[in-house]
Amino acid sequence: MEKPAESVENYLETILVLGQSGDPVRSIDIANELGYSKPSISVAMKNLKANGYIEIEKGGQIVLTETGREIAQKVYNRHTLISELLIFLGVESKIAVRDACKMEHGMSEESFTAIENHLKDLKERANI
Repeated sequence: MEKPAESVENYLETILVLGQSGDPVRSIDIANELGYSKPSISVAMKNLKANGYIEIEKGGQIVLTETGREIAQKVYNRHTLISELLIFLGVESKIAVRDACKMEHGMSEESFTAIENHLKDLKERANI
């Protein structure tokens, strides 16, 4: 499967994170979270649906498909791990989260795996 565009990954990750609260996710929630206009989100959601990443249920609730959830979870895991590493290295939390968001999309699987393994080693040595 071809890697989705960064914007697609961001939308899917946002839907995943918003859905973790247990509340229904709607376009307005995504617009508020990302700071985009409602019309921009509407177009994006139509594209995500057309590509099989989401379903839009009655009442406007947005639900990730299996494919959408897999992509979102992968991006979220990268974001979390990179943030954790940056914080471990002494970067202030807010900056680490923002930087991780920039880093998570362009990184190869090889580089991510190396970072993941290095963080595991650091935690083991620090008994965390």
